Amino acid sequence: MTKSLVVFGAGPGVGRAIARRYGKAGYDVVLIARRRAPLEEFAAVLAADGTTAHVLTADLSETTSIPALATQIRALVGDPDVVYYAPSPGDPDFTSAAALTSARLHALLPLALDALIAVVAEFLPAMLARGDGAILTAQGAAAVKGRPHMSGWGPLLAAQRNYLQSLAAEVADQGVTVGQLHIGARITGTPFDDHYRASGRPEAAFPAADPADLAELLWTMHADRKPRELLVPSDW
Repeated sequence: MTKSLVVFGAGPGVGRAIARRYGKAGYDVVLIARRRAPLEEFAAVLAADGTTAHVLTADLSETTSIPALATQIRALVGDPDVVYYAPSPGDPDFTSAAALTSARLHALLPLALDALIAVVAEFLPAMLARGDGAILTAQGAAAVKGRPHMSGWGPLLAAQRNYLQSLAAEVADQGVTVGQLHIGARITGTPFDDHYRASGRPEAAFPAADPADLAELLWTMHADRKPRELLVPSDW
């Protein structure tokens, strides 16, 4: 049977790049994000390259909708072989730690952690039963190291990292890879990169990363089943 990848958070950048990489390897792809039109445009691009691509729209912060979304996914591709989870809020709205409020933290919690746990609960059992599968993420390097004025989303990424580290250790000997990519670079071809370059700030001050290269790191992490985590750049 054809293997499948589900991309939770198929925006410009790594989400689309990983869809291309797995599609190139013969995987069917399910693209999930909030807006349908960009997904359908990208699905058409994948189809032109020979990849079977499906589109589903969802607001992943509505965590009670995850079981119904999982049913839709299974109707398209069955239980997926690979789950890539990397949605982000429309505006991460980084703030200083001194100004962070519990209300702000709780508003971001469903997307950062609750929905991920719900997705894992849906699809991990089938991976364990097969003895094969992967759960992959790509998030900001703030998960690894706190920086001034980058609180809010960052602490929740750190919580996500902790959860996935524990999960990785628990399932590694059962054939399931849990891999995390922590990115401390601006990803070329994204709105953030366009905004940064238009600002006139020196490009050398903030390293750039090609999303295709980042997707390749995730592919290799899955294929080789190591390492479980990578930081890009390594000295962030």
